[in-house]
Amino acid sequence: MKTINDRVNKAVKGLLIFILFYSSFIFQYIPFRLFNENVSNYVGNTRMSVLLSTFSDLIILFIIICVYYKDFVEDFKKFKKNFKKSMDIGIACWVVGFIIMVVSNAILLVFFHANGANNENAVRTMIHSLPILMGFNVCILAPIIEEVVFRKTLYDVFKRREIFVFLSFLLFGYAHVSSMATNLVDWLYIIPYGALGGAFAVAYHKTDTIYTTICLHMMHNFLAFVLGLLV
Repeated sequence: MKTINDRVNKAVKGLLIFILFYSSFIFQYIPFRLFNENVSNYVGNTRMSVLLSTFSDLIILFIIICVYYKDFVEDFKKFKKNFKKSMDIGIACWVVGFIIMVVSNAILLVFFHANGANNENAVRTMIHSLPILMGFNVCILAPIIEEVVFRKTLYDVFKRREIFVFLSFLLFGYAHVSSMATNLVDWLYIIPYGALGGAFAVAYHKTDTIYTTICLHMMHNFLAFVLGLLV
C-alpha cells in the first residue's frame, strides 16, 4: 500500500509540474500587472520576450526546487559518489543521441528541403538580441527545468525503460516543435529533438540521478548557444 501511495504521490507531483510547465506563459503577465503596462505594446519585441521568458523560468525553477528539494539532495549524493561512471555513461548516451539528431536533421534537409526547426530559428534570434541573458536561460535554466519535466517526472512513474524512454522521446520532441509547427515537415523535427530526449532518458535510467542529464543538457545547450552566436 505504501508503494502504491508513493507512486500516486509522484504521479500527482509530475502532473502538476507538467501543467505548470505548459502554463508558464501566465507568469509573463505578472510584470505587466505590476507596472500597469499594456501587453499589446510589446508584441513582437524580441528583447521583451527574452526578459519575460527568463522571468517565468525563474519562477518555475523556484517551484521545482521547492517540490523536489529532497530528491535533488539525494540525487546529488549519488552523482557525487559515482561522478566519473555517471558522466562516462551519460556522454556515451549523448553521443549516440547527437549522431541520430544530426543524421535525422540532414535527412530532413536533403529530402524535405527543410530550413531548420522554427523553434531553433526563433531561439537564434533571441540569442542575438540579448546574448548574456539568453546564455543564462539556455545553458542554466532550461536544462534544469526540462530535465525535471521530461525526465524526472516520467521516471518517477514509469520505471520500465522502454516506456520511459519512448515517452521522454515523444514529449521532449513535441515540446520543442509544437508551438511553432505549421506543416508536416515542422512536425517531423520531433525526431531529432526526441532523439536527444531519448538519449538523456537512457542516461538517467542507467545512472539513476538527474544530475547526469542536467550536466549533459547544459553541455549540449552551451555548444548550441555558441553556435547560435556564430551563425
